[in-house]
Amino acid sequence: MAAVSRSQRGTGDRARRHVAEVLDLVEAKNPGELEFHQAVGEVVRSIEPVLRRHPRYIDEKILERLVEPDRVISFGINWVDDRGQTHINRGYRVQMSSSIGPYKGGLRFHPSVNQGVLKFLAFEQTIKDSLTTLPMGGAKGGSDFDPKGRSESEIRRFCQSFMTELYPYIGEFTDVPAGDIGVGQREIGYLFGQYKRITKRFVGSLTGKGIKWGGSAIRQEATGYGLVYFAHEMLARRGDRLEGTRCLISGSGNVAQFTAEKLIDLGAVPVTFSDSDGFVHDPAGIDRPKLEWVKELKNERRGRIREYAEHFPGVRFVAAVPGSGENLLWSVPADCAFPCATQNEIGEKDAENLIAGGVRLVAEGANMPTVPAAAQRIAGAGVLYAPSKAANAGGVAVSGLEMAQNMQLVHWSSEEVDRKLQAIMKQIHDAVCATAAEYDQPDSYVVGANIAGFVKVADAMLDESPV
Repeated sequence: MAAVSRSQRGTGDRARRHVAEVLDLVEAKNPGELEFHQAVGEVVRSIEPVLRRHPRYIDEKILERLVEPDRVISFGINWVDDRGQTHINRGYRVQMSSSIGPYKGGLRFHPSVNQGVLKFLAFEQTIKDSLTTLPMGGAKGGSDFDPKGRSESEIRRFCQSFMTELYPYIGEFTDVPAGDIGVGQREIGYLFGQYKRITKRFVGSLTGKGIKWGGSAIRQEATGYGLVYFAHEMLARRGDRLEGTRCLISGSGNVAQFTAEKLIDLGAVPVTFSDSDGFVHDPAGIDRPKLEWVKELKNERRGRIREYAEHFPGVRFVAAVPGSGENLLWSVPADCAFPCATQNEIGEKDAENLIAGGVRLVAEGANMPTVPAAAQRIAGAGVLYAPSKAANAGGVAVSGLEMAQNMQLVHWSSEEVDRKLQAIMKQIHDAVCATAAEYDQPDSYVVGANIAGFVKVADAMLDESPV
């Protein structure tokens, strides 16, 4: 018996050393890419029990291969504004892993875009896409182009120039981009139009397309709807439900809007929205008419969320305080929290405020919106906590369904896509819970999501191994 124990200790020590070596390697090879370090660290540390059970993953350097993108494509984008002035932006496509299917992931147009941010997103996307049950690999791309304040014709010309550089690297069986921050259905239309113009092919090379030209029903709604379906499953597992809960939502874009919409459908009460200026708190609750007003404000008028407080009585607007280390939105007492704005928006102080405010569920709609220490604090307090790679997988799941429809030249109804989305989110939830239990951490959605997503990709890599 003692010999077995020594063997187990030896395997555990080896796994621990391997994790540390991989994290050191990632930091050394990717200096300054802090978001990428954070995303890799969160996954790699949680899969140490898998490495102990299956040392072949260590032997065949699966982690070292997984954290190195298959390729990073970088290109200059020259475009002309309405005054005839030439501008130069930088574009990227990070193709992280195609072990289980074509590369899949969004395009982001925002000044914050750089190679490190996109590598973090592509790595997260690889694990997330694995969880969806659909055959999709992981990628992410975009540009540091800022669409704010640009005319429609300027955005169109930029998209056309961007696609002129990107098109050789994508295709329905190779890499299928979608939208992300700054890239909605309008931008996808410009990008797809340029792809067709260059290639002379009408194929499913992009998702997020318009319904009338190859898009899927409820694609816009999918991330927010899927987030709420996942939260429903989390609460149901504890014998609880969303109906009657008061819910905090950060952000006021696509994900936030449709999270609020589905919460309202299920009888919950959203009470906040935010943007970079600050947040609004509506104690009376955001109902359907108010939500439609917000959609018109943000999607058509491109207004600021503070206008909500000016339009509806009894609403409080709280301005953001950059550098304060605290977002007071998370101090509003509530039952559930849905961070849907951006990465690392919930810090340690915010986690304490959420716990003090009575929140019993946090489900991430944005990508990696909670810093690691805050996530540990939330989960440690017994609050249900769902990481983004599981909770916000609905968007890419419906992108996968759009790919399937394009391949078959069919179009499914909203009701059919919604049923498939609900089924996928339940399958993700159940797989995450089963995996967490298998590794003796039944209450950890983080461990369950990371291990379930990793193992599927790792096993495919073993089957395709060059060794």
